[in-house]
Amino acid sequence: MPIVVTLDVMLARRKMRSRELAERVGITEANLSLLKSGKVRGVRFDTLSRICEALQCQPGDLLAWEPGPEPEGDGDVG
Repeated sequence: MPIVVTLDVMLARRKMRSRELAERVGITEANLSLLKSGKVRGVRFDTLSRICEALQCQPGDLLAWEPGPEPEGDGDVG
């Protein structure tokens, strides 16, 4: 059950750069980039909450499920 991260779409809607979001959330730009690309196995709820607060959105605005094989991830973020 692959989860697709649509964080880049929400950043574009909010006209916010990754650097600004990373600073607001308190994570590195590298970790945010990994999350945006979907190359992580998970994200902590407190990190997800800070992202949602900064972007004024819901978790469902950032994550979607699509049927198909599970992609390989590098690890957890945040």
